[in-house]
Amino acid sequence: MMFRHTVSPAEVELTAVRAQGAGGQNVNKVSSAIHLRFDIRASSLPEPIKMRLLALHDHRITRDGMVVIKAQEYRTQEMNRAAALARLNELIASVSVAPRARIPTKPTRASAIRRLESKTRRADVKATRARIVDRER
Repeated sequence: MMFRHTVSPAEVELTAVRAQGAGGQNVNKVSSAIHLRFDIRASSLPEPIKMRLLALHDHRITRDGMVVIKAQEYRTQEMNRAAALARLNELIASVSVAPRARIPTKPTRASAIRRLESKTRRADVKATRARIVDRER
């Protein structure tokens, strides 16, 4: 089952910055991009979700346990703010479901036989490469 965990606005630090890249006068004078910073350890998220977030190998999570998201795809600050928050919620939702435990299985008898036959064929090929020793002398 999946629980929807929401983050309170007090836990998120939003900073308006100038967007990168081409865009003309508007991009040079308007701070429309948003930097979102979210401290995983200090958040109100349940402990298992915090642990799974910290264990993620995601480039947006720093060593200090901060999620850093930069949204700059829209022209307006409001739309970039909404996009950054949506990405944060998406990241949290991706770890909110506990991974299922793997049930170890045995290889089938047929696959074991195929494996042994291929090993035997390979051994035969290598045996034919061996130097033939003349034992009559």
